[in-house]
Amino acid sequence: MTDYSKLDEIVDKNADVIIDMADTLWNEPELGFHEVKSSAYEGIVLADHGFAMSDRGIGGLDTSWIATWGSGSPVIGILVEFDALPSLGQAAAPTKTPREDGNTNGHGCGHNLIGSGAIGAAISLKEYMEAEGIQGTLKVFGCPAEELLIGKNYMAKAGAFEGLDVAIHHHPGPRNVAFNFQMQAAVDLAIEWHGKSAHAAVAPWAGRSALHASEVFTTAANGMREQMLPSCRLHYYMMEGPRAVNTIPDYVKLMVRFRAADTETVAEYMAWIKDMAKGAALATQTREKVTVVSTLYDLLPNNVLADHLTETMGRYFPVDWTEEEQSFAKAIQKEMGVEELGMATEVSPNPGGALMGGSTEVGDVSWSVPTIGAVFATFPLGVAIHTWGVTACVGMSIGHKAVVQSAKSLAAMGLDLLTQPELIEAAKKEFNERTGGKPYKSLNELDGPPGGRLDEVALEDYECCIHAAMEHLGVKEIPRA
Repeated sequence: MTDYSKLDEIVDKNADVIIDMADTLWNEPELGFHEVKSSAYEGIVLADHGFAMSDRGIGGLDTSWIATWGSGSPVIGILVEFDALPSLGQAAAPTKTPREDGNTNGHGCGHNLIGSGAIGAAISLKEYMEAEGIQGTLKVFGCPAEELLIGKNYMAKAGAFEGLDVAIHHHPGPRNVAFNFQMQAAVDLAIEWHGKSAHAAVAPWAGRSALHASEVFTTAANGMREQMLPSCRLHYYMMEGPRAVNTIPDYVKLMVRFRAADTETVAEYMAWIKDMAKGAALATQTREKVTVVSTLYDLLPNNVLADHLTETMGRYFPVDWTEEEQSFAKAIQKEMGVEELGMATEVSPNPGGALMGGSTEVGDVSWSVPTIGAVFATFPLGVAIHTWGVTACVGMSIGHKAVVQSAKSLAAMGLDLLTQPELIEAAKKEFNERTGGKPYKSLNELDGPPGGRLDEVALEDYECCIHAAMEHLGVKEIPRA
């Protein structure tokens, strides 16, 4: 039986590095596509620990990268996320309190812990592998813009995850449980109609209304709901539209998101939505343009990996919360109007691939290679993700203690994958059974997402952030793959 105590000690030794990364990102929360400080800092932490950097900008995302250490098989992938959310800037306080610096962005999904814990696991596992002479390759993936559901799916289309044996990741949550759910496949469509403007009172007959086109479309889309499968979801909002009541509007742009249990259903309804957009244009004598912004595969479960990870998590969770930390959690619950149960105090069983709402671009990774993640308790039970209460918890001792334990769990899972070939073999067998041997093929029509490339000024800022991180950490040269 493997003795994990030495690996655990290495993670504990690296705890200051892990917490420093978590706090650095929490103090400088950046939105998707703009994670220049976060991407730079975490990449340089890996370089400081001997990982070779490569593939900056892969998938049409300038803040993406791959960091590699080791050689030979097996090859273990570790996923990192950086981005924060708008309007969730919050002090590390148990009541809704704005940040003192006025920044309205905040890590209401806890991504400051995702990167810090995953990188902490990677650098600790590397150190253990060197000490014990264990062969294998670790590849850490810097993945931008998860909150936009754009990142890993475009990286997967670019082939970033090819050659991995297994990918592992983790995510903050209210409970400790293997991330072994089937989450929904999805597509985001930007739909534009171009009409002809005219004075709405003097000569309305001279115009053609893009607004009417959008209304015809949304009427048809809402009628489609009756024929949608129960697991499907349809959302939309107006991105751009008319600004004056006395003008026939000549331009409207909608963002439409469709979700379903699998990619085949998404593709079927996506074709229907495109037809509705065209039909709305024909009905109003306008012109339509449909851009497939992003597509996501459903998250593919893997019970072999989930059972093993659940057992692994049982060695490190639940966290031993202090009375002050439980009081902090209950104060948040009280203000949010949910039952004052405090923080989770158990590890939940493997959910076994249960279908849940929501989507993640980890789905594209999971259809490329056997994939498993851990959800680790970092905010109070009953508190919804993407809220100020999450931001508060991931910026103080609750988040700090949980992420160090999760780093231990990921490192131990990585060690088992490196040293137990039968575990990888069983995981691949289940993966092949679930995929039917069908190779992954991205549904994205573009090679890179709109907005994924930084402008010249932002690129210069990114380079400055890289050099600032190097100076701060004392890194003189970045190893290159």
